[in-house]
This record gives sequence, C-alpha cells and structure tokens, in this order.
Amino acid sequence: MALKATILNCTLKKSPKESNTRALIDEVVKIFDEEEVKSETIRLADYNIPYGITVDVGEGDEWPGIFEKILDSDILVIGSPIWLGEKSSLAKNAIERLYGASSMTNENGQYIYYNKVGGVVVTGNEDGAKNVASSILYGLSHIGFTIPPNVDTYWVGKAGPGPSYIKADGSENDFTMQHAKIMAYNLIHFARLLKENPIPAEGNVIKQK
Repeated sequence: MALKATILNCTLKKSPKESNTRALIDEVVKIFDEEEVKSETIRLADYNIPYGITVDVGEGDEWPGIFEKILDSDILVIGSPIWLGEKSSLAKNAIERLYGASSMTNENGQYIYYNKVGGVVVTGNEDGAKNVASSILYGLSHIGFTIPPNVDTYWVGKAGPGPSYIKADGSENDFTMQHAKIMAYNLIHFARLLKENPIPAEGNVIKQK
C-alpha cells in the first residue's frame, strides 16, 4: 500500500547551512525508503511563512503549498532543534498554521487531519528533548492526528557549548538510532492501518456552525 510522508525540518538555518536536525531526520527517511514510503523533507526556513492561525495569510505566503502536501500525505514528521529547552520558533509557527485549518473537515465530515499519523525528531545540546517532543505531539493529537507509540526520537549532547549531533557522531548513539527505527516502523504501521481502516464517521462528525 503506497504511503506518503511530509517532514518539516524546523531548523532556524536556511539552506545550504548544515542542519543537525536534518541529519537525524535522514535516519528516519532511510527506513521510509526501505519500506517504499515516498517522503519529502521541507526546510521551513527557506520559505516565507508568516505568523497566523490560518491556512493562507495572503500575498507572498508560501504555507498553502506546504499545507497541500501535508493533506496529501499519510504521515507528518516535525523535526525541531532545542532552544532554551523549547521547540524552535519555526516549529511553533508550523503548529499554529496547522491549527488554522483544524476546523476544516474531510469528505466524511471529520476533522481534516483524521487518519493521518504524526511523529517528531529533536536535536540539541542541552536538556529539553522530551519537553519539545511532548509539546509537538500533543499539538498534533489535539488537532486530529493519530500519535502511535514511541514516535519521538531525539539526540541531546552535553550541557553547555559543545559539538552538536553531526560533529558528536550522534548516529553512533544506540538509543537514538533504535528509536529512529522504532519511530519509522510505528508510523508506517499505523498509517497503513488507518488507510485500510479509517476512523469511522460515527459520533465524530463535526457540525458546521
């Protein structure tokens, strides 16, 4: 069964600067490729995405094109660095823009993100990985995404200034690599389940005002 995944890299660095978050995202993408899940990683810093709780802010807003790719996908992964123990401002903006469409409905009258699954990738030099993951995963769940078990993978270096994921050879961390693999397989498994057995439109149809 063909699946599609959209991955939002919420690093604050524009291309072509090296992204530690992208490096860990790529470990998840390797599994997607092996399982023939078509994926696209989008670096949000390369786009004009104004703030707003809406699908389209207006002229020059490049979020609508990204939003359409998310709607066309079965899996959404948000990757974020840690800054001051929190997700990046671009990750927060992405959640807010997703929330702007949360009252929209699908062809069955359910919330628009029903039958899609979500996960998160986090990198940083200090504490905050679980805070970032829980914040993003709750946001996705609240607007209708299904969150399978163990769909957060993270790498955190030593406290204070120091090498980040790439320079610290984070790919040698058994825990991080194990969870990248678990995350990818669980996302794929639940995406397939929901594609074959969508959430029934019984009791969760939204009444439009």
